Amino acid sequence: MPTELEKQTEIDLKELAQDLVARAMKAGATAAECVVREGDEFSTLVRKGQVETLKESGSRAIGVRVFNGSRAASTYSSDFSRDGLERMLKSAIELSKITSEDPFAGIPEREQLGAISGDLNLYSDDVYSLPGEQRIEYARRCEKAALDYDPRIKNSEGGSFDAATGQKILANSHGFVGEYRRSYCSVSAVPIAQTDDGAMQRDFWYSVARSLKNLDSPEEVGKIAAQRTVRRLGGRKVKTAHVPVVLDPLVATSLLSHIYEGVNGDSVYRGASFLAGKLGEKIAADHVTVIDDGTIPGGFGTTPFDGEGIPTRRTVVIENGVLKSYLLNTYTAKKLKLQTTGNASRGLAGTPGIGLGNYFLQPGTKTPKQLIGEIQDGLYVTEFLGSGANLVTGDYSRGASGLWICGGELAYPVEEITVAGNLKEMFRNISEIADDLEFRGSVASPTLRIDGLLVGGE
Repeated sequence: MPTELEKQTEIDLKELAQDLVARAMKAGATAAECVVREGDEFSTLVRKGQVETLKESGSRAIGVRVFNGSRAASTYSSDFSRDGLERMLKSAIELSKITSEDPFAGIPEREQLGAISGDLNLYSDDVYSLPGEQRIEYARRCEKAALDYDPRIKNSEGGSFDAATGQKILANSHGFVGEYRRSYCSVSAVPIAQTDDGAMQRDFWYSVARSLKNLDSPEEVGKIAAQRTVRRLGGRKVKTAHVPVVLDPLVATSLLSHIYEGVNGDSVYRGASFLAGKLGEKIAADHVTVIDDGTIPGGFGTTPFDGEGIPTRRTVVIENGVLKSYLLNTYTAKKLKLQTTGNASRGLAGTPGIGLGNYFLQPGTKTPKQLIGEIQDGLYVTEFLGSGANLVTGDYSRGASGLWICGGELAYPVEEITVAGNLKEMFRNISEIADDLEFRGSVASPTLRIDGLLVGGE
């Protein structure tokens, strides 16, 4: 629970945000909003048992956005002195008189504003419950578990432990004022394996949680990191072929990210998306359902309100292969003559962008083992390299590495290959989705199978 000092700080910051909005209106603004953010962060990296980096920091900053009719300007500062805040506000007011007019600019309508009530399980003070030395020991234990797993693990890029807490306050001239606190902690390891002939491979694993008690043990994380690394040793090339491709859950999220880029309101209204003008059309296989849900308790993408003070919600983006919704903030919704989906994201200054809640591909019923077991020859991708997706045409080509599937089993590691196709066909050719959905961030996907792709090798 917050201490009395923390409670007082929260009250002061809320009052400060509301006061700055009121002062902006008194100075002639037609609308205004204020954002306050503060947080603490701890991070340590241990390499071969020795502390390599150790960082502990705190920050607090404030920003305002003011409107003069259809002109807008924003400024921000980390100076909370009376003079510093006065300079920040005065600068925003003056800039708003000379910026270009934009008829779509503005804050949301009063009736759109609000926040989800109740405890969303976003904050736990136990992420800072460990003394500094024990936090370092978490990182050390994780790395040690990886190094001890197999004699071929010869080196390490380190074990890490991170923890952070943060608070956000938003107030605007329609009377909205909201706040929330969030926390997270994580532990990870990046071991390096080496064969007798000197060939090296690296991989990683991690656990992240809102609360320390929900974090996987450092030993378990280190062990999985080592297993993932060792299985990459002895990688070989394969001959070019059209084969089924299975995406590991961590890799499959990149495909979801391409869908997000395609339904992002900014891309859509600019005509820079291959999904522009496709609402209501079939764009993926029948069993593909993609959801963005900012309301899941404890979720890494959960907030009670978005960057403009609109309650977050559950939006079905794709339902049974049909494109149902773009992801929009107030500005892009106006541009497209639609309604906001509560996906505004923003920093301290500038206009809001489009952000995600908990964004995921709905899981199927088969286990990953069952899914792989149905493939005679194919590729299981564990890593994509570089970027090679054209969001206007949908053309897709990326370097990859992973494991070759033979007779329904993961047979041997492969590397120096490419995976190519077109996003429009790839979504339609998602033939299987496994049941292993797990959130390790705000974007999550189960293991999935795509048919019809070209795997380029020798």
